[in-house]
Amino acid sequence: MALPSWVPDAETKPAPMPLLVVQSFVNTREADSGVDLLADPASASRWLRDAGLIAPDAADVDDALVRRVRESIRALLVRNGSGDAPEPSEPGALGALAEACRFRAGVLTDGIVELRPEPGGAPALAALLLIVRDAQRDGTWGRLKACRNPDCRWAYYDRSHAGRGAWCDMAVCGNRIKNRNLRSRRSGAGHAADGKVSDSA
Repeated sequence: MALPSWVPDAETKPAPMPLLVVQSFVNTREADSGVDLLADPASASRWLRDAGLIAPDAADVDDALVRRVRESIRALLVRNGSGDAPEPSEPGALGALAEACRFRAGVLTDGIVELRPEPGGAPALAALLLIVRDAQRDGTWGRLKACRNPDCRWAYYDRSHAGRGAWCDMAVCGNRIKNRNLRSRRSGAGHAADGKVSDSA
């Protein structure tokens, strides 16, 4: 399947549309390389335009706000991946965005009722809120997760039958964490052996 141009090249576990927009938004920062596609107003606006989240003629966005919203969503995906629950402050940027958004209801020709972000206010990221809400309702949200490797946190879509995937890439992050845990256990066992007192003394 050919992915849209705004999806990061490293994407191997894409979510279905439109949840792919949220996944790709979170993956605009790659921890390993340090690449951040939202690093400044021009690049953040370019990515948001390409993904259809802002109009082609929209003014440049507040890149700091956009990055805070991204990390707020990432915190929710960490929880989806059975990681730690977000700190109370972590979803704050997403909540602030919701407070600033206004939505208008409409009825399509087939009778489907939909919500659209109103022009003005903070519509740039309002569509993300609607995608998250719809995914939470249709059951796909729980399969969008952040990698359990704390040095990675790449967002991936878990298509495993039981929905118990933990890593964006088992061969990279999964093995890296398993090896780290193994070294930690061996180190702990070694310290325990060094601390034993001999009964024969």
